[in-house]
Formats: sequence, C-alpha cells, structure tokens
Amino acid sequence: MSLYDLIVQNQTEIFTVASIAIMMAMSPGADFALVTKNSLSDSRKAGIYTTFGITIGVWVHISYCIAGLAVLIYTTPQIYSSIKLLGALYLIYIGIKSFLSKQNTNNEEYTPIKMKPIAAITGGFLSNALNPKTTLFFLGIFTQLVNKETPLSLQFIYGSIISLAHLVWFATLSYLLTNKHLLPKTKKYQNAINKLLGVVLIALGIKLIFL
Repeated sequence: MSLYDLIVQNQTEIFTVASIAIMMAMSPGADFALVTKNSLSDSRKAGIYTTFGITIGVWVHISYCIAGLAVLIYTTPQIYSSIKLLGALYLIYIGIKSFLSKQNTNNEEYTPIKMKPIAAITGGFLSNALNPKTTLFFLGIFTQLVNKETPLSLQFIYGSIISLAHLVWFATLSYLLTNKHLLPKTKKYQNAINKLLGVVLIALGIKLIFL
C-alpha cells in the first residue's frame, strides 16, 4: 500500500491525532511556561532553541510508543511513577530559578542573558521528555489508535503530526512574545512575569508529586 493510500484510508484517525496534538501543544503547562520565560528573559533565539528541544523531547515519547514501551509503562506503575517524580523535580528546579531570576527593568536598553543554544535546547528537551502530562497524552494516543497491525509508517505519521504541532505552536509563541510592539510592554513587567511563571512551575511540580 502506498503512503498516499495509507493516509486516505486512515484520514479520520489522522485528523483526530492532529486535532488533539494542536490542543495539547497549546494548552498551558511546563513547555509553555519555559518557552515564555526564555523568550522574554533572553531572546527570540532562546525561545526557538527551547522549541527545538521540546520537539526532540516529543520524539522520545514517540520512540518508546513505537517500540511498544507504552504498554510497559501503562502496565508497570513503578516506571511511570519514576518518570513523574523526575519531571516534578525538574519543574520545581526551573520554577525556583525563574522565581529568583532578576531582570533590570530600569535601563531602557535591554541586555539579554545570552543563553547558550545547547542550554536552551537541553531545557526544552528535559521539560518535555520528563513531563508526565506528555507521557499520558502519548499513552492515550498510541494505546487507543495503535495496535500490532498498525503499519510502522502510519505510526511515524502520527508522531510527525504531533511533533510538527509542537514545533509550529511554540515557535509562533516565541515570535509573538518577542514582537517589537509587544516586547517593551512585557519587559516592563519582566520581574513580575518571571516570579509568576516560577510559582506556576513550582505549583505544577508539587501537584505532580502528590497526584
């Protein structure tokens, strides 16, 4: 069966995955907060690099689902609990860093932190790869739509759609946040935004620990 025929035959499922992926990417959470923080505290490039890291993290989830580990995680609570704890601790860590960070808003001239690309990519990757919400999302998608008869190529199509949704949304978010008309206003309240995002991330981490 050709790729075109495969897509046509499964267009309903593909549309379902695309719709859920878009809503999932746009929902407020750790990835949203991290891209916002890095874009505003540093630069548009930092936000884009963070987006690349998030996209790579998405492929971690795709890989273990395609490899059949989704079923293992679903049937072995200890594995999922470990992922959840690591993710929660990471959220608390970056939340504390965000809350304690300071931005000089008195200077008219803004000096970025100049985050190294590898640091932004790593942060985005860890935020997504260790996010239990993302794990649950992939478990839900792949355990409901994928079985042993599902062609590998179709699974990659599902994964590519989810990955693309995250890439487009967070790159767009970073661009909008650093738009020259919006940036001066956001910079004025940068310290308050950093503290708010820090509290949100810490709260998300604590909530995950006790779920």
